[in-house]
Amino acid sequence: MSFFNKVFASVGIGSAAVDTKLQKDTYMPGETVNGVVEIKGGKVEQQVDEIYLTLNTTYLKESDDKKYTVTASIDRFRLTTPFTVRPNEQKDIPFSFQLPFDTPLSIGRSKIWVTTGLDIKGGVDPSDKDYLKVVPNQLMSAVFKAIDNLGFRIREADCEEAPRRLRGRLPFVQEFEFVPTSGLFRGRLDELEVVFFPSGNGSLDIMFQVDRRARGLAGLFSEAMGADETNVRLSVSNADIPNLQQKIQSVIQRYA
Repeated sequence: MSFFNKVFASVGIGSAAVDTKLQKDTYMPGETVNGVVEIKGGKVEQQVDEIYLTLNTTYLKESDDKKYTVTASIDRFRLTTPFTVRPNEQKDIPFSFQLPFDTPLSIGRSKIWVTTGLDIKGGVDPSDKDYLKVVPNQLMSAVFKAIDNLGFRIREADCEEAPRRLRGRLPFVQEFEFVPTSGLFRGRLDELEVVFFPSGNGSLDIMFQVDRRARGLAGLFSEAMGADETNVRLSVSNADIPNLQQKIQSVIQRYA
């Protein structure tokens, strides 16, 4: 191996390339993701310290009354121990990992993607980026359907920095914002905000923020002070699906 080839490899010219192929591109939280990482050796032999997959998304963070978007790592998976890739060698490394239950859904502006990286000794980190479509599981879909049946329509969905009291292992939560366009709550609520807190045992904690419409001078004053909003939690499981609409209606009605 010439000195110049070594130098070129260290700056990414003629070095190993990586391409990750997922078995499919649509998943539910908690589902197993399968795929293979294809590595193609470059012009020189290179030592690979590790291959890793990182699951990423973005969320809105506020600072000095300004909101900006930052990238967050949801999880990271190490695939291999150190190995050597020879010039032009093709290596296929199969993998599988469980999509975390708190992975955001691909709704609104929320995007989720996997980056694949190689830690190469003395060289750059060639990386690959693959987007996933994360869809609601059966219980989440039932919640959305119940809210829809109650006359609400989704207006916005975003991942936002969470206050410490709501923060789990991630620094953000995904918030779904609904507005009443028909039914019992039209004219009574300004909006309904929903946050999911899923667990690994199939149950789901739902936080509702019920934003009441101002009525009269007292109502306008409450709205100005932010006192027209009520946060309430509801725990549900698949067994609740047949009666989910009634449960959610009862919670909202109590604070509307």
